[in-house]
Amino acid sequence: MKRLIFIFTVLFLSRASLVAQPVIDPDLEMEMQHIGDEEKTKVVILLSEQSDATALLREAEYFASRQEQRQFVIETLKRQAETTQYELIGLLNDMERNGMVDEIQQFWLVNCVSCKANKAAINDLAQHRDIMTIYRCKETQWIFENEAMPAPRGNGREITENLLQVNAPQVWEQGYKGADVLIAVIDTGIRLDHADLAGRLWDGGAEYPNHGYDFYYHDNDPSDDWGHGTHVAGTICGTGASGSQTGVAPEATIMALKTFNSDGVGEETHWVAAMQFALEHGADLMNMSLGRPQPNPAQKLMTRQACDNTLAAGVVVAACAGNIRQMQFMVPVPNNIYTPGDCPPPHLHEDQLVNAGGTSCVICVGAVNYDNAIASFSSEGPSQWTDVAAYNDYPYTEGCTTEIGLIRPDICAPGVRIKSLDFNTTDGYTLMDGTSMATPLVAGTIALLLSKNHELTPAQIDEILERTAVKLTEHKSNDFGSGLLDALAAVNAVEACDGINEQSIEAEIFPNPSSGSFTIVCEGVKRVSVYTVDGRLVQNQLVKGSECLIEGLESGVYLVRIETDKETFVRIIVKM
Repeated sequence: MKRLIFIFTVLFLSRASLVAQPVIDPDLEMEMQHIGDEEKTKVVILLSEQSDATALLREAEYFASRQEQRQFVIETLKRQAETTQYELIGLLNDMERNGMVDEIQQFWLVNCVSCKANKAAINDLAQHRDIMTIYRCKETQWIFENEAMPAPRGNGREITENLLQVNAPQVWEQGYKGADVLIAVIDTGIRLDHADLAGRLWDGGAEYPNHGYDFYYHDNDPSDDWGHGTHVAGTICGTGASGSQTGVAPEATIMALKTFNSDGVGEETHWVAAMQFALEHGADLMNMSLGRPQPNPAQKLMTRQACDNTLAAGVVVAACAGNIRQMQFMVPVPNNIYTPGDCPPPHLHEDQLVNAGGTSCVICVGAVNYDNAIASFSSEGPSQWTDVAAYNDYPYTEGCTTEIGLIRPDICAPGVRIKSLDFNTTDGYTLMDGTSMATPLVAGTIALLLSKNHELTPAQIDEILERTAVKLTEHKSNDFGSGLLDALAAVNAVEACDGINEQSIEAEIFPNPSSGSFTIVCEGVKRVSVYTVDGRLVQNQLVKGSECLIEGLESGVYLVRIETDKETFVRIIVKM
């Protein structure tokens, strides 16, 4: 087990407040000029205090397992949101009673609140000292119309061409098929009764009986009414039960998170809520075959904060580059990549270091055809972040050898005439094109890597995928990224988990969370120390026997350092 060292830093440095900017976003200002005094518009209120995800990631890395890291980050972000949003929520509740706002929703993955507000409420909120930006949250097209062509069922032995192109069958022969890996598919929903997904859907228990949740309609039915999400899910783990093997990770498990309606329309609050859900319910990675073209700086800030904090939680996201390469007359470089695909990767390739910036959870995926030529629609990088004051990184100047922007995509995969599951039937198949179709091939391959070593970090996953890709250009490029996905080479580059990072001594803490005391039971324990998340020691006990009682704590998140006669490790406790 790796040695744990306590080096605590301030987790919540606010980068966004360092640069003056208008509180009411210009787009919202314009909207306010065209609505009546009592008419309400949907807004997102970004608080001035946003987490320093780099510091948060640094702290989280001291935990022995991905599960502990995730729990620490979630509880820390929730505590930040609870304390910093308290005064704002009180104000919003007063406004709601006066008919000025409604539909209040709090978030913690990004420190923000959404609501519908009239002009007077927006102007009053803009005077609040804790608010950085208020921007208009309008529904837009995230998933675009994609002609689906019927495809025949296979003969029971067919393996689809895209899987053959990335050498997936050779990985299965080694015994790696994505078992025990949970993938959140954030999309239009899934045809839950398709035969090729039988046994492959997340068990959400009595609370989520339909294998996920619908964040667009806010109900327990994430059924697909568009077809996009079903096709994506089939590329990840379609079993071939109806005759055609479409899934790169046929033993992986899918969590169905619906965030768009039947037209592919939604808003970023839907998928941020879905990301929160995925993190809280144990998803190992997320597939986001979606994107917003040309977001404004406030929307980009919202997106990158979500992706930065997801990285800190130890979870990677496969996201599509977009399908607007041929629309550069309207959406030119460096804005041709969809958001969140334009966010940075977890690992910076050596070709990026001339213009290095921050990192996030996003592995951006472009598309090629079956001849390894760039797909005519696959969006072209780079992206840039100098228009977002809180980040101000990855500058781009056309023709400059140093200000090269952020190279996008990171990797490419087959995305033309991809055969996968048809949502109109329980056993049919269909063909679709798009970087949306390439992205789940990467997500499924990540599941293969995690089935070999479940403790891989997002940075390790990204580096492995990029270093083992089949090079299609001499350097990482804004067409192909680092090259064509090679599932076999990637899995072969992973060392099988040998238990180094696994906890060899069991420690039980109950109840946790607790509104009173905590009991720790651990064989061989000698000392138990309790710290606040900013490193302040609040309790220190020498222990005789195998049991220790912790009591008298104020509400909050704490780190418990447990020393035994063999090793030292950390656990998280939450006092309610």
